[in-house]
Amino acid sequence: MVAIPKAPAKSAKVLPAAAKAARGMTGNEYRDLIASYIHHNYASQGLVVYVEISLGKTVIGKDRCIDVFVVRPSDRKAIAIECKYQDSLGTVDEKIPYALQDLDALWVPGCLVYAGKGWSKGVQHSLEASRLAAFCLPDEATLSRSKQTRELDHMLAAIFGFWDLVLPAAKKFKPRG
Repeated sequence: MVAIPKAPAKSAKVLPAAAKAARGMTGNEYRDLIASYIHHNYASQGLVVYVEISLGKTVIGKDRCIDVFVVRPSDRKAIAIECKYQDSLGTVDEKIPYALQDLDALWVPGCLVYAGKGWSKGVQHSLEASRLAAFCLPDEATLSRSKQTRELDHMLAAIFGFWDLVLPAAKKFKPRG
């Protein structure tokens, strides 16, 4: 029997942010951006970020794979994050109600983090209204917290108690007297 050599592994192409923006971001790139953002801003608070984690079954009995799983080992609190990026109209709209229902069925807190301009108006409204969804589009260059990351920051504050990171000190009530 003659052995057939395997094709060499292709190296992943790393594109500058401008090139990604011009062609649109892939789902895996968005997942990695969210994971990088959380690690960059919250690792110092004790959070550990994992990607592509198997976690039980979906509501229709399939094996569930969580895009980003964040855990704080000190108290074992965690959140499962599904990432959806849609820059052009397509079939992902049909998957959103199922994704939200599936997150609601998890045994740990979960949220759907989304971005992009390709959502239908109805799905966009559903995402904006859902307590399980958070818009998040971090700046790839700085990964800093901003208005574009605020919804995810608030979810992380609610799960892990990081209120000091999201509540502005200038808004703290100061009694007269």
